Amino acid sequence: MNTENLQKIIALRHELHEYPELSMNETQTKRRLMSFLEANTKLAVIDCGKWFYASHYVEGTKAIAFRADMDALPIDENINFPYASRNPGVSHKCGHDGHCAALCGLGLELENIDIKRSVYLIFQHAEETGQGARECANLLRERSISEIYAFHNWSGWPEKSIVVREGLCQCSSAGLTIKFKGKTSHASEPEKGINPAYSIAKLISEIETFKQKYSYRKILCTIINIKLGEKNFGISPGEGEISLTLRAEREDDMRTFRNAVVKLAENLARESSLQVEVSSCDYFPETLSDKACVERVRTAAKNLGLKVIDMPEAIKASEDFGFYTKQIHGAIFYVGNGENYPAIHTGNYDFNDEILASSVDVFTEIYRQFAS
Repeated sequence: MNTENLQKIIALRHELHEYPELSMNETQTKRRLMSFLEANTKLAVIDCGKWFYASHYVEGTKAIAFRADMDALPIDENINFPYASRNPGVSHKCGHDGHCAALCGLGLELENIDIKRSVYLIFQHAEETGQGARECANLLRERSISEIYAFHNWSGWPEKSIVVREGLCQCSSAGLTIKFKGKTSHASEPEKGINPAYSIAKLISEIETFKQKYSYRKILCTIINIKLGEKNFGISPGEGEISLTLRAEREDDMRTFRNAVVKLAENLARESSLQVEVSSCDYFPETLSDKACVERVRTAAKNLGLKVIDMPEAIKASEDFGFYTKQIHGAIFYVGNGENYPAIHTGNYDFNDEILASSVDVFTEIYRQFAS
């Protein structure tokens, strides 16, 4: 991409970084992105409430889509630079500011291309919680889109390298909270109450045994939070809960393990005369990349002289792009930040502006292939 357009999207990226917003609250982020595209392109910009898309429609042609995510994370910014987050406790530590800037860069590049086939740029909310793609994916059927692409920046791979994988790219995951309800009593008379502490302790212990039983399914279960009473030495608590993140290569395996854990919790509750409530959140399907679409990414990168790396195994972290590839062919690829670059979701991370142009160029080349 040319220098002028690159400087525009770098400035946009810094502005987005300065004003980060959490999932389902990306109001100003959306407004800034829509305003940028309206001011700098001829794309039709369509407001869909929590999210939006920009498009160039060509009647009677196949359509392609590109997606970027808008939300930030509940992490404090601990880097001192001019565009540091102005929102305490919130920052773009996953690089979604860069993803959006790159997709806007594609919008700029499309101004200089003969648009022969319909193209849609999807600016999605709430990727971090798995909520956004569920809503946005409806557009694929509504607009008869046949292919969709996205990228994620990733540290540990050479800067500007394009990393691809056919099939499974990122694992499925879900949050699970199990709440036990018993009866509060004075700490001197615990026998008059029903304290869920022992059931929670048994559940934690037996989950470890369960993981071995399901190890062939490549299940990962991480305990992320435990709540039990207050620091009051005169009260034996009557309620407690445990929250887990379940993860597996395949959704079916994750659901099987989830059902087994829930059944175990129900049995433990019954043994101790406890009531149990179960809730789920942050659901992500596995992300699969279509072989032909991956080949399109690979060809685009090679045409641009960029290094292509085949990812040897799927990433354990989840990505809600899988909701799109459940419906149509598509691929997610990864752009290397640098082998020693700070990891995403950490305080020292900031999106690497040096990879913006390469990301935009790959998107643009993918469109050229599709439209040819």
